[in-house]
This record gives sequence, structure tokens and C-alpha cells, in this order.
Amino acid sequence: MLKEFKEFAIKGNAFELAVGVIIAGAFGLIVASLVNDIIMPIVGAIFGGFDFTNLYIPLAEGVPQGAALDAAREAGAVLAYGNFIQVTVNFLIVAFVLFLVIRAMNNLKKAEEEAPEEEPTPSAEEVLLAQIRDELRAQKS
Repeated sequence: MLKEFKEFAIKGNAFELAVGVIIAGAFGLIVASLVNDIIMPIVGAIFGGFDFTNLYIPLAEGVPQGAALDAAREAGAVLAYGNFIQVTVNFLIVAFVLFLVIRAMNNLKKAEEEAPEEEPTPSAEEVLLAQIRDELRAQKS
């Protein structure tokens, strides 16, 4: 059983999947930073300093309107829809970047498939046989 597990774990598919998961985790951190540190501040500046992560609807009495989300959560139940907007923007960016990567890979595959194959160079025997054939044809004429 241990031998079978070892073969499974070392096989290309399982190993490639593990590498893909690790890279996806790192890529997720990069995208989160891109959204939180670059895109959302620009969007906030366009909308007058608006911060989506602090958007909420109070669901309990005594929750202060307009307070920071953490303070509002301490005061009672809130519907924090701003975080949903943030996560949706993250998803759209990840989906678009993956679309561009897959599209580029497909274009590369298509270019490789469409590239005409070069004629192989004839061997010395083939060249010699072609010369003999040509001389025989010339003698017949």
C-alpha cells in the first residue's frame, strides 16, 4: 500500500496538481494585493474617497450608521455587503487575467500547429540516387 501511494504521489499528474495549487495560492495573494492596494484606492478616489469594505446595512438597533465596519460589528448585527463587492472585483480580475493567459497559450499552440514543417534535408544516399536518376533521364532523351 505504501508503494502504491508513493507511485501515485510521484506521478506527474498529482505532482503537477500540487504545484498548481501552491502557485494559485501565491497568485491569489498577488491579486488580493493588486485589488486592495492599487485598484480599490483608484476606484475610491474616483468616487470621492469611497471605501467599499466599510459598506454595511445595520440589522440591529444601536448600530451606528456611518461608523467603521469593525465598530458597527461590535455594536450589533450588520449586513456587510461592501466586502462582497471587494471579493467580486477580486474574482473578476482573476478571471480576466486567467482568460488572457489561456488565450495567449492557445494562440501559441495554434501558431505551432499552423507553422509549416520544414522539408527534411536529403541524406547523402538520396542526393546520389537523385543524381543517378537525373543522368539516366538525360541519357534517354
